[in-house]
Amino acid sequence: MYLGKEVRIFLREQAKESFLILKARQEKDKEARSIFNSVERIIEILKQNPQYGDPIPKRLIPKSLIKLGIKNLYRVELSNYWRMLYTIEGNEVEIFLFVLNIVDHKDYNKLFGYK
Repeated sequence: MYLGKEVRIFLREQAKESFLILKARQEKDKEARSIFNSVERIIEILKQNPQYGDPIPKRLIPKSLIKLGIKNLYRVELSNYWRMLYTIEGNEVEIFLFVLNIVDHKDYNKLFGYK
């Protein structure tokens, strides 16, 4: 609950795919386990405080995400320099938090056009 509203978290396309890959690899790979545990820990934090992450200024939101209708974007740093990007929507009863990307530093830089 956050401000008296239920927080519901959904993993969208890329984030869900990355989450499932990390989950499958965690038994054999220490790095995957570390990142997977980090994602699970952050999801629990976001249930209590959806605005936990660093807000991305609107002018810096990648065009590929703007085309999807994303109006706000937050970033959370995970272990091993991975990042999780999410957006928040809501109504008077619930807050919907959509995790859009769970990416390594290289893919994060590529998404934002950093060199």
